[in-house]
This record gives sequence, structure tokens and C-alpha cells, in this order.
Amino acid sequence: MDQPLLPETFRDLEPFAATWALETERERNHQSWVRPQEELKAFYDAMLPRLEPALEYLQRYALADMPADARRLFHMTLSLAEVTMAVEAQRNQGAARFYDHRGFVPVTLGPPRLHASAAKAVGRGAV
Repeated sequence: MDQPLLPETFRDLEPFAATWALETERERNHQSWVRPQEELKAFYDAMLPRLEPALEYLQRYALADMPADARRLFHMTLSLAEVTMAVEAQRNQGAARFYDHRGFVPVTLGPPRLHASAAKAVGRGAV
């Protein structure tokens, strides 16, 4: 018997796990661009009503200590965030896809910093 991909309560979502349980933001973003709109909508329709229970389930784990099945569920919730824009706001996939997604490179630079002009305003008590 195959090893389950997701926690028992979320096994109904397993058909989506291979496509959407992706570890990096770049992979998730790319997938949301290359999959047909029908696939995005099917994932969205299956995952959205399960989001709140999934987040409640995931709260029992520290990110570093998450078992593999829970981590895949976590990655699927992040994929839902990528897919939501395409499904909700960009109903017409062709019209809204006006830039090359492969140039999108998510980065983490540490804590947010204010632009120099905003920092000066904060120093003056203006913000």
C-alpha cells in the first residue's frame, strides 16, 4: 500500500498533492501560471472550503517539526494563495497574464526597511 501523502482528515485532497504540495514560492508561482484555468479552478474549489480546517490542523506543529504529510498540506495552503488570484481576480487567464512569470524571483531580505524619505518622516514624527 502506498504511503499517504496527507494527514488522514485531508486524504480527499491527495489527488492535488503531487501538483500543488510544492516547497518553494517560485515553484508554486510557476505552477499557477502553467496549469490550465480548469485545473486551477478544480484545486481552488477543493481546497478553499478545507483551508480553515487545514490551518487549524497545522497549528499543532512548529514549522521545523512538521511531519511530512502535514508539511505537504502546508505547502498546498500556500499554493492556494498563488491560485486564488488567477481564479478570483483574473477570471480571463489570457487577458491578465501580461508579464513573463519566469522573471519573478521571490527573495527574503530580512526585516522590512523604510525608504529613506519615509525614515526621515518617522524621525520627524510625521508618520
